[in-house]
Amino acid sequence: MFKRVMVAVFGIPFLLLVLAWAPDWATMLLLAAMCAIGAHELMHAAAGEKGRRLLPLTVSAAALVPACVYGEMALSPPPVQVVLPVMPFTAVLAAAFVFLLFVYAILHYGRDSAIPFADVTAAIFGGLVFPLMLSCLLRLRMEPYVGKFLVFLPLCISFGSDTFALFAGMLFGRHKLAPHVSPKKTVEGAIGGVVGGVLGTLLLCYIVSHIISDPFWVPIILFGGVGSVISQIGDLSFSVIKREFGVKDYGKLLPGHGGILDRFDSVTFVAPFVYLTLAVLRGL
Repeated sequence: MFKRVMVAVFGIPFLLLVLAWAPDWATMLLLAAMCAIGAHELMHAAAGEKGRRLLPLTVSAAALVPACVYGEMALSPPPVQVVLPVMPFTAVLAAAFVFLLFVYAILHYGRDSAIPFADVTAAIFGGLVFPLMLSCLLRLRMEPYVGKFLVFLPLCISFGSDTFALFAGMLFGRHKLAPHVSPKKTVEGAIGGVVGGVLGTLLLCYIVSHIISDPFWVPIILFGGVGSVISQIGDLSFSVIKREFGVKDYGKLLPGHGGILDRFDSVTFVAPFVYLTLAVLRGL
């Protein structure tokens, strides 16, 4: 517990510094590093010895995804401006990455060095899917005017949910939630997590309410509750991968937490939820 607290003591101010004060490109660099480390962790956990030959390509693709998102967002013109369409950098990267993966698999097929298809799919998830999901934080950060606040919404939901689920489970946990996936998680902890996700959302919205007047509190509560459920599904989803391959933690980068995937598993699921929900609401 002490190690978890110390990571929070140093980590939270660092996130505030990068996400709220530094320029957009600092968030891009931070996410590029996180995606590269996360891809490395996933390949070591889920890919076999042969599949780890795809590690350099996978880590490179993962690091480039936030850079491509940054390029698209930075070059995206205002709605009133009529210019040439922005280059779809992420689509080009995705196509090139998958193409190179299968070229490598084809060249080694039928040999002792053949790459199992399961390892190819692990590379696609680690080098493409995971970074695209986590890069929704960058998309939120680069939203005009309110991006510096929106980027913290997935973090408040996820971290609030994780914290309250931990303590609620320790104090009241009786009924197992998913014993084969995560033996220590309980139904009571999950309920506490929903409360924590709602409170985290309300706290951020209360702070923002001094800048943006008249927030709609009832939809915000529902938003935080749904986000918390998604957060816990994200946590369990990455736990399924660990159980499948007999891994306790993805890494040791963050003492008391594990690796990047151990700490930001729930954020990886919540960030797309927040971004897509806000995009839909903006289009109504």
